[in-house]
Amino acid sequence: MKVKAYDKEGKEAEAMELPENIFGLKLNKDLVHQVMVSQESNRRQVSAHTKGRGDVSGGGKKPWAQKHTGKARHGSTRSPIWVGGGVSHGPTAERNFKKQINTKMKRKALFMVLSDKARNDMLVLVEDLQLDGAKTKALRTLMSKLPCDDQNTIIALPDMQKDIIRAGNNLEHARTMQARELNVLDLMKSKYVLMPKSAVEVIKKTFAK
Repeated sequence: MKVKAYDKEGKEAEAMELPENIFGLKLNKDLVHQVMVSQESNRRQVSAHTKGRGDVSGGGKKPWAQKHTGKARHGSTRSPIWVGGGVSHGPTAERNFKKQINTKMKRKALFMVLSDKARNDMLVLVEDLQLDGAKTKALRTLMSKLPCDDQNTIIALPDMQKDIIRAGNNLEHARTMQARELNVLDLMKSKYVLMPKSAVEVIKKTFAK
């Protein structure tokens, strides 16, 4: 598959031939959805936690006799119906939302999403991605000359380019990450993927095993 490439001025440069085993797959929505759900579940943080009647302090003594008091019977002041008692059926930190997806499925889903981006002209390749200093304005100007412009975009870098990462931190519509960190969930949340040609080689070495 051949994809358009652009120079720093936003003009079309020589197209790049992309490997078919990564950028030439047909989209399987069910597989992509399954991988997305697993990623969202694995990122989920369990913060809500309530104490049951066995976790709260006190309540060791029966508050009053079982019979002959004229009151309802109670065995503990830590019962959920008492003020200061435990919570019935509340959320606890012991919940586990982890979902296992094997590596081959994750890798194939990633290739499918990349293929879909390339097929729909949402994969923007540039010959080189270099800035004169960590200037947000320079990165915004560069992106304004490309099809992604001010759309929600992932900037995939071949390595840790700190200048571009700093420049991208102030762009609401852009997010930077290394090409070896690409994943289905982040790609699906972004409309475009912007990357230099050298990032394609990183993807091949990292994922195409």
